[in-house]
Amino acid sequence: MNAPEIERLIQLVGRLPGLGPRSARRIVLRLLSDKEQRLIPLIQAMADAATNVQNCRICGTLDGTDPCAICADPTREPIICVVESVADLWALERSGLFRGRYHVLGGLLSPIAGRGPDQLRIAPLLARLADAPEIILALPSTVEGQASAHYLAERLKPVGVRVTRLAQGVPVGGAIDILDDGTLALALSARREA
Repeated sequence: MNAPEIERLIQLVGRLPGLGPRSARRIVLRLLSDKEQRLIPLIQAMADAATNVQNCRICGTLDGTDPCAICADPTREPIICVVESVADLWALERSGLFRGRYHVLGGLLSPIAGRGPDQLRIAPLLARLADAPEIILALPSTVEGQASAHYLAERLKPVGVRVTRLAQGVPVGGAIDILDDGTLALALSARREA
């Protein structure tokens, strides 16, 4: 039986995505076995992130400044790429192929989960359209992703902005944040009208 502090730490680490109880135990053991080099710097980094990281008021990503570095960059193209989550934005940025701006929806339409248009960041997107010549809908090829893309395309048609979707390379049922850079490059370069 471990000390209650260790068990609590294992339990908290085990709640992270992709980690089960065994992985959590290994991670906690590793952190505690080298406190000075692993645990204490991790605690400090987490405290710094909790204090300084915030959502960008323009695009919704996470950053240490508001507006974020992407929104504040004057060299970015005015094209807006709409993504479900910050993880998707990071995946597209990692590819280095898109030099426009982003908009994080914060989820997808899902009647089953009780998530409608009012629960997503759609109104802030509509407010940003004045200078955008194109909106890229980079949403997953899931039922919810397709429904969200269709809804957004219909909402954007009257505005007169060009609306495109990612094309080949995004597998049906696939999530954007797990795609490799080559697949993302193909999907971005072969996008089509929504």
